[in-house]
Amino acid sequence: MSLGKEVRLSRLFNSKSGNILVIALDHAIGWGVVPGIEEIHSTMEKIVEAQPDAITMLKGTAEKVFRPYAGRIPFILKATTFSPYQPAYDTAVAHVDEAVRLGADAVAVGCTVCGEDQPQLLAQLGEFVRQANLVGFPTVTHIYPKGNLIKKEDWYKEEHVKYAARAGAELGVDIIKTFYTGDPASYARVVKAVPSHIVVSGGPKLPSLKDVFQMTYDAMQAGAKGVTYGRNVWQTDDPVAVIRGLKHIIHEGGSVEEALAIAGV
Repeated sequence: MSLGKEVRLSRLFNSKSGNILVIALDHAIGWGVVPGIEEIHSTMEKIVEAQPDAITMLKGTAEKVFRPYAGRIPFILKATTFSPYQPAYDTAVAHVDEAVRLGADAVAVGCTVCGEDQPQLLAQLGEFVRQANLVGFPTVTHIYPKGNLIKKEDWYKEEHVKYAARAGAELGVDIIKTFYTGDPASYARVVKAVPSHIVVSGGPKLPSLKDVFQMTYDAMQAGAKGVTYGRNVWQTDDPVAVIRGLKHIIHEGGSVEEALAIAGV
């Protein structure tokens, strides 16, 4: 590992726990301008106040919204995006040199496997890893087995999640964001099979905050290095309190009940 990559990774992972809590704000192109990010300036202010370990965003948000918070929290530049019209196809919308110019600490690339577009998407991910390594940049992938060659009800199966996560690791990605399989035992087997840091994707908004905290707790117990959440944080009534509860689980090893109390639930 290059010194530059090591320095940047040390900024992203909590120095006490060695884990990471990332809040994703990269949803507008992929999911639409959904509630919680309609007023992006106020959402950004709340997220930074709560001090997660990093924020993931696209370059326009970084340029126009993040500037007042520069130096207060690391950020990960999302360099690709899908859309509601092509939900399984991430296309490049930024490049590694832009991540360097913007002061990001890592570059994130989306990738769908188990679909007809897998060859192109894996090639794109591999090329981003190559470019990032040249300048000492960590890579993150949001990699999911949601391609059109498997059934939607099978997306969260252990075999498919393990395949997706291992594919990212085989290409040299440093941090793998992917689905949670639904139970600690199967997820622990995914973690053991993947020689990269694994963080859990929040996915669709869960029914309750207890569900969010329970998934987080179970994943951490199974060996995850953290989570990357979006809607399950900024679509709640009090994102600051939710982040504090998540930090208690991820960095302090706290319980679900303690996190709920911190969040005021």
